Amino acid sequence: MKTRLFTILIILAIGLAGFTSPAQAQAYTTSFTTSITYQNVGTAATTTLQILFYATPTTTSPIVITRDNLAAGAGTSVSIGTLGTIDPGFKGSAVMQADQPLLATLVQVPVAGGTVKVRPMSNGFAAGAAQSLIATVLKNQFGANTVFSVQNVDSEDNNITIKFYNTSAVMVEEQTVNDVAPGAAIYWDTGAATDPLPSPFNGSAVITSVRGGGGDGAIVSSAMELDITLTGAKAFEGVAQGATDFFMPSALCKFLSSGALQDTSYAVQNTNLTTSTNVTVTYDNGVTDTKPIGPGSKASFVACNATGMPTGYKGAAIVHSDATDVIAVGKAYNGGLSTAFVGAAAGSGTAKVALPYVRWASAANWASGAQQRSFITIQNIGTAAITGDITVQYVTCTGTIAGTHTITDDVAVGAKVNSNASNAGLAEFGLCGGGGPQFGGGALVQGPAGSQLAVVVRVMTLDLATGLAVGEDYNGINAP
Repeated sequence: MKTRLFTILIILAIGLAGFTSPAQAQAYTTSFTTSITYQNVGTAATTTLQILFYATPTTTSPIVITRDNLAAGAGTSVSIGTLGTIDPGFKGSAVMQADQPLLATLVQVPVAGGTVKVRPMSNGFAAGAAQSLIATVLKNQFGANTVFSVQNVDSEDNNITIKFYNTSAVMVEEQTVNDVAPGAAIYWDTGAATDPLPSPFNGSAVITSVRGGGGDGAIVSSAMELDITLTGAKAFEGVAQGATDFFMPSALCKFLSSGALQDTSYAVQNTNLTTSTNVTVTYDNGVTDTKPIGPGSKASFVACNATGMPTGYKGAAIVHSDATDVIAVGKAYNGGLSTAFVGAAAGSGTAKVALPYVRWASAANWASGAQQRSFITIQNIGTAAITGDITVQYVTCTGTIAGTHTITDDVAVGAKVNSNASNAGLAEFGLCGGGGPQFGGGALVQGPAGSQLAVVVRVMTLDLATGLAVGEDYNGINAP
């Protein structure tokens, strides 16, 4: 029998809970159903494609769902709530496997009819590491709680340890969960009655994993930050390791959009557990902001708090640490936004970035609030200005290219350019198939040879109740 080599994509499924729970006004008590949008970035159609679901930390026999094959370049999605074999209330993790490389973005869809309109978005993982860092963890702080999960992506049982550091660099809590099965995940909820963290808590988490028999394990993590009394919700991935420079493709200070002012802040975590560092955020208008960060802890950089930052600013930034490696998570908020994205480390980008989830509603469907629009931000994270063309191909669910946006502008180091489907001449993009609205479509961003790019996608929906465009972010994924 011919041996088949599977490309494994780890999917961390946050909030696969309560398909039938009643609608709630608060994000923290709202039920979410996960939709997985995935894209074949290989050179041929898949001939086998499965999703394996793990319900508990000790699950060793997952639920296996076989999916239709995908053409090269094609993308599609599946809502967990439509799979009859997954019971309401499921909260776990999943692994996708295929014979072509896949990329995936998870969309957490709030229960229908509620006041929470934001759909938090995060990405799957192709591999794990012995450490995962979550740059910001909140408990009853800034009106929000954090829920995160940690998945064992090793081939053996792992013992997972979580250490929490406050902003004063003090480790306030340490917990270990033993014998987490391969593919399975554990969840941490700071709002749970049994949570041992002090209230309020503002800090970060350092998560490590070892095999039951000794040696490094392999884990990934993902988090949701949920408003306790309001409707904001955001998601972002944990990061395996830091760097001295992180690029942030989005920066705002009282930027006016659709009649509302929008802002950004960055949570920057020191990955070193013994040494302090000084971190400087340099915005692309030349404004800087510097703060010390103790071992294991984080500091927050609010764009509007930087001395000399003008109102109405819209741009990008570079985070630099002078002594240790750091990681950075960006948040955009106010004016309908409730988003999070992970900064890109220097040298981690490629010239080709895939975006599995891209939509562009027609004028009528946008105005009615029925469908979404995706706005793409592309930052140059290389060491030299980009002088060649950057192309953005909008790829349908069947793998055909519906349109291409060619960006001819030069892009300085740290600077950014933007794209959306209308720039490629498309009045509508992302509808797929017949029988009512079905969705699927993505994009491929390609820079000149040798360039390095970081891409963030902001997916917007018009909220008719407030008149604001509600938004969420996810990171583009480096493509082969």
